[in-house]
Amino acid sequence: MGVLENRIPPPLVATLIGILMGVSVRYLPGFELTLGWRLAIALPILLLGLGVCLAGVLSFHRASTTVNPLRPEKASALVDGGIYQCTRNPMYLGFATALVAWSLVLASPLTLLGVVVFVMYMNRFQIAPEERALMTLFGEDFSRYCSRVRRWL
Repeated sequence: MGVLENRIPPPLVATLIGILMGVSVRYLPGFELTLGWRLAIALPILLLGLGVCLAGVLSFHRASTTVNPLRPEKASALVDGGIYQCTRNPMYLGFATALVAWSLVLASPLTLLGVVVFVMYMNRFQIAPEERALMTLFGEDFSRYCSRVRRWL
């Protein structure tokens, strides 16, 4: 399964899972809540996710390091300030939060399984290889950072 490591851009993974969630809602039980209410609940969650994701991207740009998740070995700085004091993966957390919002719009609790699949995929095929690359690049500094800050929340 190593062939999938750092191969599919995380935004594409989130989009594909979101599409599968949307298609699956036809076959899953849902709950009755008007679209207006679903949007009113989902929109703040979506905005939170986008804000967390954007904060991660801006922190990388401020540190003048790569945002490309497919080439973690190109990182030129260990970013541990700002949003990175709360989570080691704010961009992925933002995508997962957006998928939670999408699940609310779809009005089917079982679509939350898409969020679980996203997190499991990211842990195995994106984050683990990134962490190996960062450990090689930044050694003990990265190890200390990992002991201070959780992977997701």
